[in-house]
Amino acid sequence: MADHIQIEQFITLSASHPVIDVRSPSEFLQGHIPGALNIPLFDDHERKVVGTTYKQVNKEAAIYAGLEFAGKKLVALAKEGEKCAGRNKTLLVHCWRGGMRSRSMAWLFETAGLTCFLLEGGYKSYRRFVLSTFESALKLNVVGGRTGSGKTEILHQLQLKGEQVIDLEGLAHHKGSAFGALGESPQPSTEQFENELCRVICTLDKNREVWIEDESRNIGKCVVPGDLYAQMRNSNLIFLDIPRDKRALHLVKHYGEYDHAALKACVVRIQKRLGGDRTREALDSIELGDFYSTAMISLQYYDKAYMHSLDHNHEKYHILPTGEVDPVTNAELLLKQVRLRG
Repeated sequence: MADHIQIEQFITLSASHPVIDVRSPSEFLQGHIPGALNIPLFDDHERKVVGTTYKQVNKEAAIYAGLEFAGKKLVALAKEGEKCAGRNKTLLVHCWRGGMRSRSMAWLFETAGLTCFLLEGGYKSYRRFVLSTFESALKLNVVGGRTGSGKTEILHQLQLKGEQVIDLEGLAHHKGSAFGALGESPQPSTEQFENELCRVICTLDKNREVWIEDESRNIGKCVVPGDLYAQMRNSNLIFLDIPRDKRALHLVKHYGEYDHAALKACVVRIQKRLGGDRTREALDSIELGDFYSTAMISLQYYDKAYMHSLDHNHEKYHILPTGEVDPVTNAELLLKQVRLRG
């Protein structure tokens, strides 16, 4: 019979054993433990039928409905579990609450000769663990700067230098502005964003400093957890002050390659903030291939919005002037500033 283990041990073991999420595909898509594999006992339709039967008839009828669905695919499920287990023949299994679905699948896998560990409390206990992680105190250094300052690239440079980094935009698959989805894969749900963020935080040494980019609470459709966002607002922020024309050139380098229609759609998203005349100018400049002018027009709005947010969300910040959007140089400047503060 499979052993039930707590979330902390489950996560530790996940470094060396596959995690099998037996919930339905839509549940898995909404949010799952990073790296988990989905072997659903029921598909979305079957899960709905079983749940409806439980509510409208009784538990016994729901069990029989579930057995009828599962009975047709036991061999396929067992083979899939064996394939995922690999040479070590061990699986970590969970469902939503650690109930009948995970117990049934663990029984099936063990009947096929595998060893299974069940997550006590299921995915629900994992989510409690995720949310508690954001309450942990971190020694944050917040990298600030107007749009086009290359803040994400700076984080990458800091990471190459051995610094601890949280790349929120990378986890969210979005660069944070109306243009932020260009070139990115589809965004995860906020729930999955939190799960991935938790995975990163769990790898950090809490006694060392951590670098993070200044962000709005929303990064595209993903929402930064409240506890972490509060820490960001109250942490040391270094504002990189880079001339607008340099930042516009940086944006052209990153966005000028995209389809004109896609760029126009992004401009239209902020037309109420730009105003009719500036929107038309921006759209015309895209049509002409004058992406520098488009960037300069857009930055008039974004610069004003960012400074309002900065003054509203951070009582104190240090301004660090720099003349270029050069991630290597600016990463060094940030490190020197922190050492001086030291």
